[in-house]
Amino acid sequence: MPTVEKTDPDGVDFGWVMQVTFVTTILVGSPLVVLASTAVTLQTWTARAMFAVRVGALIWFLTAVCVYLYARYRA
Repeated sequence: MPTVEKTDPDGVDFGWVMQVTFVTTILVGSPLVVLASTAVTLQTWTARAMFAVRVGALIWFLTAVCVYLYARYRA
């Protein structure tokens, strides 16, 4: 049977933070990008893609900060 590695991080578990950030951004951030795009006229596919990247990056960053602060509070 292969050995299973275990970790016991001191402080914030950054693996958990990254996983929760990813899932939360997909579940919550995607609909937010769609809602934000309804208020903007986007003529080309390039404009649509750039809008999604800019707004998605902001949502990803804010989600990561919030998840990190929550993990730090719980630790």
